[in-house]
Amino acid sequence: MKLSKLVAERTKDIPNDAKMKNHILLIRAGYIKQVANGIYSLTMLGQKACLNIENIIRKEMDKCDGQEVKFPVVMPKELWDMSGRYSSIGSEMVRFTDRQNRQMLLGMTHEEAAVHLAKNWVNSYNQLPCMIYQIQTKFRDEPRSRGGLIRVREFTMKDAYSFHINQKDLEDYYDKIFNAYERIYKKIGLTNFISVKSDNGMFGGNLSHEFMFLNENGEDELVMCNNCGYRANQEVAQCVYESPNKEDEEPLQEVFTSYAKDINEVSNYLNISPKKCTKAVVFAIKGEKGSVVCFTRGDREINETKLRKLCKKEIVPYDATNDADFCAGNIGPYKLKAKNCIVYYDISLKGVKNLVTGANKKEYHYKNFNIEREMGNVEYYDISKVKNEDMCPNCGKKLKVSNGIEIGNIFQLGTKYSSSMGMLVKTSDGKEINPVMGCYGIGVGRNLACVIEENSDENGICMPISIAPFKVHITPIRYEDEKVKKIADSIYKDLIENNIETLIDDRECTPGVKFADADLMGMPIRIVVSPRSLEKDLVEIKLRKTGEVIMCELNQIISKINSMININ
Repeated sequence: MKLSKLVAERTKDIPNDAKMKNHILLIRAGYIKQVANGIYSLTMLGQKACLNIENIIRKEMDKCDGQEVKFPVVMPKELWDMSGRYSSIGSEMVRFTDRQNRQMLLGMTHEEAAVHLAKNWVNSYNQLPCMIYQIQTKFRDEPRSRGGLIRVREFTMKDAYSFHINQKDLEDYYDKIFNAYERIYKKIGLTNFISVKSDNGMFGGNLSHEFMFLNENGEDELVMCNNCGYRANQEVAQCVYESPNKEDEEPLQEVFTSYAKDINEVSNYLNISPKKCTKAVVFAIKGEKGSVVCFTRGDREINETKLRKLCKKEIVPYDATNDADFCAGNIGPYKLKAKNCIVYYDISLKGVKNLVTGANKKEYHYKNFNIEREMGNVEYYDISKVKNEDMCPNCGKKLKVSNGIEIGNIFQLGTKYSSSMGMLVKTSDGKEINPVMGCYGIGVGRNLACVIEENSDENGICMPISIAPFKVHITPIRYEDEKVKKIADSIYKDLIENNIETLIDDRECTPGVKFADADLMGMPIRIVVSPRSLEKDLVEIKLRKTGEVIMCELNQIISKINSMININ
């Protein structure tokens, strides 16, 4: 490819909302161009890089006996009504009515389509296990697109769906895919990634793992133990607390706390630790009257994902400021008068004596509140977030909370979709059962973005050779020089004929501009053709990642480049 003909532009301009390296570099190097919020066009550079990632994924899925298919982007409402997800998924799914007045939707995931395809055709244990997968465009109307290709609304994703005769067969296959994912990430150039247990969310099922790229700008919080290897997404990480200090119960006392409302204000006013306070957090229930009131230790935060799974309701933030049922800033469990409210106590409060809690009365709190004495026997639940240096639930050592970006997920779905959609297979003894399912996703563009987050420097992208749009970037110095042009063009022709993807900078511009653009675009191998080196029948080969420079004879270029590609 000649750089002068490339439909892509290098630029120094940075979008105002670009904070992450991948976003800045993909725009500046001409890999992507924004069309709308969370929607991008890929140039030839971006498309070739994504196709290379897709081919790595495709080969690994094929090794797992996957069958590549293509599901429709647009699906009828009736298909999703069968699973119940048409009504359970919110506004992130785009719904519309076609010209024949049928209700349709844009696919954001394809479990329903997978069962529809396999149903009736896969009907015997002899056909199991089997897996179908696609690499397809999806649309999810994200409320907060950010980070370039990290969080977008339209994206390309590999999603796979497997069918099994029993849970054991699923678990064996799940491990097989798990190992394939680790190989995929290594092959595309990622090293700083881990796997964590996660919440199944809208997909349902029992067990799931997310593969996470560790990055300080990631939106996901990951809980890890360096001692025993415990890893979990914050959404499902288990909280463990030390036994509370033993102390005698003091008599309950109502005390004036003036303006103090939040935990810090109350603890400072009464000169106590936040750990000796109860924090009240109120949620509304979407589509229902009433509320959910959670009480936790003052130094903890409520984990909304845990709470949703516990109460099995769609909770949303609740504004209690002008609600007569609640005295905002002074809410407590004792003599709480709110109607139609569900109350939960976090396990951080279990056994803690002489707490401070809201008195449900403006400017007043209770001291020496003891839950069992004042409230009777109550149940405690794990509904808080894990904090840095909390105890590991496995070994008791200190946990570390880090940020990460999800680069893939795998789910054990069970029979959620096969049963709701009536898919049946016969067992070896002639019985009909719903097959057990698994699903496995990887976002292609997001993985490209994470590769660039890890493989870049102050000058631009350092593209891994496995996914680089071009393996070689020829930068002739003084291309207008007859000899330089002849040799550079000859090298370009030889590389192309040897099936080595090559970009040549055929522009007549200064060496500084050519080198800056080459660094920015990040092709792994650069060949510099200059009048000075040609005096000795040599060219300079430079590796973008390490900066290593090798002088190579003209008749050795093809063999040298081939050896570099094969080593990498």
